[in-house]
Amino acid sequence: MDAEEIEQLFERVGAVRHGHFELSSGRHSSTYVQCALVLQHPESAETLGRALAAKFKDVQIDCVASPALGGVLVGHEVARRLGVRAVFVERDTSGRMALRRGFAFQPRERVLVVEDVWTTGGSTRETIGVVEQAGGIAVAAGALIDRSGNRLELSVPTRALIEINIPSYEAVECPLCRAGQEIAKPGSHFVRSEM
Repeated sequence: MDAEEIEQLFERVGAVRHGHFELSSGRHSSTYVQCALVLQHPESAETLGRALAAKFKDVQIDCVASPALGGVLVGHEVARRLGVRAVFVERDTSGRMALRRGFAFQPRERVLVVEDVWTTGGSTRETIGVVEQAGGIAVAAGALIDRSGNRLELSVPTRALIEINIPSYEAVECPLCRAGQEIAKPGSHFVRSEM
């Protein structure tokens, strides 16, 4: 799949929404990409996972780790394609990312960190930290969509299926807030905190 076909797939299933959104990173944007609407279709998840895995065929990988919730399906499909296991990290009761559910890494196990969308790379950065604290070695990171605008700063090489230029703003600089537009908080962090 080329970048145009991937973008068309996201548009076709309604995964690209327009309005005023607070992203999981805390930044604001007029566009929100809900990867779950694409990944709910197993054939699409498999296709995207295969395409992302192909970007890492030259890297020795023993395991794929993803941040929950957005990266879990992507990580699973990439791991399946690479023939390795998939684990995920999730927020503990303190709100920090942690390795739970009995997941562990072998000493110096080579780990690819996979996410659905990068805006600031915060969840990927946290996942890399968890991998390294648990004895693994984060060797690379991948995402379906990089919307960071070339601002992504991670300690490992990165590769994304597509880069989309979607502006995002700090809340205090948001022109949508200044215009008085109502804001939606569609990310999974917000669902958890409202319970």
